[in-house]
Amino acid sequence: MTRAEFDSLCAPHPGAVLSGPGELDAWKIGGKMFACFGHVDTRADNTDHVVVRVTDTETARMLIETAAAGKPAYFRGAWVRLDLANLDTDEAAHRIAVSYDTIRKGLTKKVQATLPRTTREAL
Repeated sequence: MTRAEFDSLCAPHPGAVLSGPGELDAWKIGGKMFACFGHVDTRADNTDHVVVRVTDTETARMLIETAAAGKPAYFRGAWVRLDLANLDTDEAAHRIAVSYDTIRKGLTKKVQATLPRTTREAL
């Protein structure tokens, strides 16, 4: 998967904004990051990767232990690294949706009220 393909999966989420370029290129909702791009020079194998949030640390640990994801540098807790070269579209779409929903639910009610509704909220 390319970064452009990954971006195309993040962009349709209501209120999603791409910040950067700069030190940190990230997709955000309500000012909080839900996906972050790793720069190739931060890993010994020069693999392009993204970091996304999962629902909890147990899920992150399980994904890392089963090699479905990696442990991201500089992040702790319920964040995982996904290597773009090994990431298929369905998996990426799922991980992005979980990360987006998790971060959005953690925003204050005041901030949530300023965001466009999701299709799941409209149902």
